[in-house]
Amino acid sequence: MIVKSLLALFITLAAALPAAAQFENADPMRGQNAAAVCAACHGQKGNSMVGEYPNLAGQHPDYIYEQLQFYKSGERNNALMYGQAAGLDKQTMADLALYFAGLDAEIGETPEELLATGRSIYMGGIDEKGVPACVSCHGPAGMGVPSSGYPRLSGQKTEYTMDQLMLYRSGERSGYGQAHVMNGIATNLTDEEIQAVSAYVRGLYPAEMAAE
Repeated sequence: MIVKSLLALFITLAAALPAAAQFENADPMRGQNAAAVCAACHGQKGNSMVGEYPNLAGQHPDYIYEQLQFYKSGERNNALMYGQAAGLDKQTMADLALYFAGLDAEIGETPEELLATGRSIYMGGIDEKGVPACVSCHGPAGMGVPSSGYPRLSGQKTEYTMDQLMLYRSGERSGYGQAHVMNGIATNLTDEEIQAVSAYVRGLYPAEMAAE
């Protein structure tokens, strides 16, 4: 019953959120030009060729925009991205965000041996540890909620998701946005549980994508 209520709230919020003002004058074509330097890590079409670098294709534009600001301010500590974001103004950030959001996200696969554990954590949490179900914030297909700070996880690289959960767990990624939520959750996850749920979201995607 609780899960159904959370899913209903998720759908309601996603439908009610207005378009963010920062994107009123954003231009994905300008974003495409600005993204040339991003391709080395994030791929020509926003899907990384290296597991440690995230896919950006199909991510919510407000999330990309917000994270670029956190990188630029140093609130999200990453030396590589600090250097990349330092020279970006808000207009270019919005252009980039809109460009990447419009690209097609890839479909990944979950190893069979991690599927059951990953699904159990994602869909049901871990009651005895007080770990909530990931689905309550990131949705049944891992699509997140626009303008909420809860990103799309669907198809994300396993290695990247693992790295981020471990940074949340250690407290190295904290102090901004929704990081405090993930700090509290990741603290209670073992390495094996982090690996399983990270592999699960790698192979998670909306049903309609399977027919494309």
